[in-house]
Amino acid sequence: MSAIEIMPVANVEIVVEAHDWRYARDKAADMDAHWDAMLAQRSGLFDGRVLLLHRFELRDGHFSGACFETRFSRFNAWRRFGFPDLSVRNFFSMAALRAEDGAFLLGEMGPQTANAGESYFPAGTPDASDISGGRVDLAGSVLRELEEETGLSGADVTVRPGWTVVQIGGQISFMREVLIAGDGTSAARRIEATLAGQAEPELARIHVVRTAKDTERLEMPPFMLPYLRYAFSQPFG
Repeated sequence: MSAIEIMPVANVEIVVEAHDWRYARDKAADMDAHWDAMLAQRSGLFDGRVLLLHRFELRDGHFSGACFETRFSRFNAWRRFGFPDLSVRNFFSMAALRAEDGAFLLGEMGPQTANAGESYFPAGTPDASDISGGRVDLAGSVLRELEEETGLSGADVTVRPGWTVVQIGGQISFMREVLIAGDGTSAARRIEATLAGQAEPELARIHVVRTAKDTERLEMPPFMLPYLRYAFSQPFG
């Protein structure tokens, strides 16, 4: 496993700029073949535009960087190939949803999604809808993805300041704690009741995680368990 870096930061600023991704040009045929194979299994996938980070810096509690647009099929193939080109990074913000008793709430992705069966916080690869004034609005993305996946709006939660940056291999996740009223069990039931009323929910179910041990039977991205261990080691309340 790649080395993991976990860093609290006060703010994040990522601008959007043009960039020539050479790896995607060189591997276009392989990436197209991979996408065709995925479409054969999940015909509902959409090859839209997403953002990838190509330079970044962390200094004095401030994360800054620049990203560019690419096709989802290119991004997805690079990710599935194991992040072979580390001149770019997959970056995204996550709503680290937490109940009043300190329990985290993880959503298990539904069978129709690209990450079917994996459990993690509401998140999404940034795209053009996350761009505002030439910058990526990660804070806005947190609330948008939270509402899209769980039905919880900004009025239903309390967003804590600051971020926790988790970097592993080709991925950089920006975690922001989002608090929901009630204990973990009642909060999970509330969200699952909302999911039951959706025609095509992204999430299949909600998992309540009170300790890192609660994740032993869950399939998760590699950055999730290190973050949970880190978060549980910090004061809460």
